[in-house]
Amino acid sequence: MNILTPLLMASGLQLAIFGILGLAVLVFLLVFISYIGLFVKSLLAGATVGFPTLVAMRLRGVPASLIVDARITAVKAGIELNSNDLEAHYLAEGNVIQTVQALIAADKANIQLDWQRACAIDLATKGTGKSVLEAVRTSINPKVIECPNPQSGRSTIDGVAKDGIQVKARARVTVRSNLDNYVGSALEETVIARVGEGIVTTIGSSDSYKTVLESPDTISRVVLDRGLDVGTAFEILSIDIADVDVGENIGAKLQESQAEADKNVAQAKAEMRRAAAVALEQEMKAKVEEMNAKVVEAEAQVPLALAEAFRSGNLGVMDYYRLNNIKADTDMRDSISKGEENS
Repeated sequence: MNILTPLLMASGLQLAIFGILGLAVLVFLLVFISYIGLFVKSLLAGATVGFPTLVAMRLRGVPASLIVDARITAVKAGIELNSNDLEAHYLAEGNVIQTVQALIAADKANIQLDWQRACAIDLATKGTGKSVLEAVRTSINPKVIECPNPQSGRSTIDGVAKDGIQVKARARVTVRSNLDNYVGSALEETVIARVGEGIVTTIGSSDSYKTVLESPDTISRVVLDRGLDVGTAFEILSIDIADVDVGENIGAKLQESQAEADKNVAQAKAEMRRAAAVALEQEMKAKVEEMNAKVVEAEAQVPLALAEAFRSGNLGVMDYYRLNNIKADTDMRDSISKGEENS
């Protein structure tokens, strides 16, 4: 029993070691089977990605198949890209496939674009609805931008000439991507806004709407000479006026509105003067009534004065009669004169 115990312990240890080795071999075989296809694929395509590199990609959370396909695509197009650059761009949340396609398109079109700048453009356009591939394609095949943008709800750009007539215009702007300034530059919205501003300014500086209708190409020339593509991701090749039409007579409407406002002001001032005249009239009537009251008061003092004159001996009876005769004669003459006026 004592002799068998060491043998059994040695046998158990050997079994454990063999078990661990068998598990390691099994894991190795599974990893080998998982990545051997990608390794052989890259090897046959001439874009070899080392087996350890493929395993390391798995540990870093990078899809090895994506990196291998991107590298094969680049190498087949004559562009040498290593897997580290592709991995770095993927980990930066870039679109690896589109960036490689953009690099190939630029190379075929003899456009100077390196991998670092392509990655920068791809990351800069992320979330804007644009892509580095679209930027390269626009650099190869110029793009036409409608001005104003149909999605803005407006169909024309409206300006008013010096004679007050509204002119409605619609333009097409042909642009090409400027890859050197694409990162950190303004996009289509800025180009549309600048072109619209230039069209409105050009129409507003025209002496008559007829000048704009006769030579619409003057708008495009003036706007193009202003260098509207500065600070943008595009190079403006041409600005073509697609349509020009006559709108409303804004000057006449403004004059009509001004005349209506002047009329309201004049009416208000006239009403103020009328109110002041009415107030003055009422004031004068009050003064007349006041003077009449004073006259009545003065007339009431006449009998008292006569009585005092009688008492003091300053006025006799005959004087009183003569005074009454004069008054009666005056009243008669006054009544006669009034009767002749009425007839």
